[in-house]
Amino acid sequence: MEIALILSAITLGFTSGFHCLGMCGPIAMSMGISKKQSSNFYLQNFIYQLGRITTYTLLGLVFGIVGEGFQLAGLQQTLTVFAGIILILMSVTSFRGTDFATKIPFLSKLLFQVKIKLGTLLSQTGYSSRFLTGVLNGLLPCGMVYMALTASLAAGDMWKSTTFMALFGLGTFPFMFVAVAFGNILTVVVRTQILKFVPVLMLILGGLFVLRGLDIGIPYVSPKKEMLQVGKMEMDKSGTEKSGKTCH
Repeated sequence: MEIALILSAITLGFTSGFHCLGMCGPIAMSMGISKKQSSNFYLQNFIYQLGRITTYTLLGLVFGIVGEGFQLAGLQQTLTVFAGIILILMSVTSFRGTDFATKIPFLSKLLFQVKIKLGTLLSQTGYSSRFLTGVLNGLLPCGMVYMALTASLAAGDMWKSTTFMALFGLGTFPFMFVAVAFGNILTVVVRTQILKFVPVLMLILGGLFVLRGLDIGIPYVSPKKEMLQVGKMEMDKSGTEKSGKTCH
């Protein structure tokens, strides 16, 4: 897996931490994990975080299978444009104060069931309930997760997508662990401002995906397919020449 993809996944996850504190922080803090009540506080916290990361990883696997299917069918550019359009639509609905997922009937019903189950689990204290709370928490609507999934989908490779989402989850770990350990470290006003900024990021990233998929020849943003192929051929040729010199 390319180092750039690894760094982008971790960076996106880490920067998402501020958003996580606003969206998922209250849920994490309502679990009732207390340093006073239990000596295994940090273990319970870790298991909860592991549940979230597991969900992100499995979602990456599903989206990666879809992306790889498009790649094998020679429709990678079409997929990239489609992913960008979806992100733009998500950002528009977010600007209106609604979530994209709630506009899709079957997803709305699924999320309703997830929230009911989540409410039940929050009152339980076992290790399995902590893990399942994290798993379900990872399924809740989140603009930053939408962006990460879109990026993993555009990767066009099952394992790259899976790894990308796993690393994204790891990137969110520090902030979410701190949220459970130290409580509400951001005011309501700050959380609200952060949540307002997410649709802007979604709109920008969506536009970049569309431009990249259109193959219109903008350097670094939307390079021509021929230029990418030439660059790859030059890299392969350079690697072959170095290999030949080493043999001598």
